[in-house]
Amino acid sequence: MLLKHVAFTCFSLFALSACGQAEPGNSGVTSPTYDRMLKAVYRNTVPTIKPVELVLEMSKPSSPQLLDARSPAEFKVSHLRGARFVNYDSLAAEKFVGLDRSQPVVVYCSVGYRSERLGERLYTLGFKNVRNLYGGLFEWVNQNYPVYNAQGRTHNVHPYSALWSPWLKNGQKVYE
Repeated sequence: MLLKHVAFTCFSLFALSACGQAEPGNSGVTSPTYDRMLKAVYRNTVPTIKPVELVLEMSKPSSPQLLDARSPAEFKVSHLRGARFVNYDSLAAEKFVGLDRSQPVVVYCSVGYRSERLGERLYTLGFKNVRNLYGGLFEWVNQNYPVYNAQGRTHNVHPYSALWSPWLKNGQKVYE
């Protein structure tokens, strides 16, 4: 039921933007329509961090641990540099062995819905300093921050599905 609501909400917001409601160009600011969609799907159970804030934190010696909560195919296409893959489909069984619970953690997925569930799971395991990348990898790429794959920097991004792909404004959409 929740996924149907999320899909309807996202479709409705996409239809608004497709029917002439202009989206601003890349100005480092989340588009108003995408922002409304995110507000509709987030439960606000995990604090968020904006892409520009994460860039600043990643430049520090004690940068946060990055966890990618997407599918193996999505991660293979591209991810944030240094991110650890966490398969969303096996999230309930994951114990996060080897992850430093005293260090900050930033979780992300395509838009932030799945990563918010990951953040909730981390809280149940005793993690205290967890944040969700606002807008997910899509917003990261939409604001022109780099992504990587096994070969190095890339412009390829897995758009997750036809329903979600319109929110990815930058990058090369690659389904793999």
